Amino acid sequence: MQTLKIQTQGNTDIINITDRIQNILKKSEKQKGIVNVFVIGSTAGITVIEHEPNLIKDFQEFFDKIIPKGNYYHHETWRDDNGHSHIRASLLGPDITIPFDNNKLILGTWQQIILVDFDTQPRTREVVISVVER
Repeated sequence: MQTLKIQTQGNTDIINITDRIQNILKKSEKQKGIVNVFVIGSTAGITVIEHEPNLIKDFQEFFDKIIPKGNYYHHETWRDDNGHSHIRASLLGPDITIPFDNNKLILGTWQQIILVDFDTQPRTREVVISVVER
C-alpha cells in the first residue's frame, strides 16, 4: 500500500492521476490483479473520465447544476460552507478498482483516473493505492 499526497485547488478541481498510479504499479512488479485507489476525506472523490478540457468543464458544470452551492443544514453544524461538497463527493464515491495485466492498468483508450476535490478551499489530499496480485 502506498499513499500519494496531491495538492488541489478545491471547487471541483479535477486532477489526472493515471500516470502516478501506473508508476506505483510498475514499481510493485506485480503482473496481474487489481489496483484500488481511495481518497481520504469526505469532500473528494475518484473516478475515470476522458480527461480533456471540454469534458472537464461539462463534468464541473454537471455538479454545479445537480448539487449547487447554497445553504445546507451541514453549515449549521460546523459554521462552514461546504455542504454541497460532501454531497457531491458521496455521489461520486471515494474509490475505484481497476484491473491490471502484464504490470499495466487495463483502461480504455480515453479512460484516465481522476481525483476530484469538491471542497471550497485548496487542500493536500491523500490518495491510498493498494495493489493486489491475483
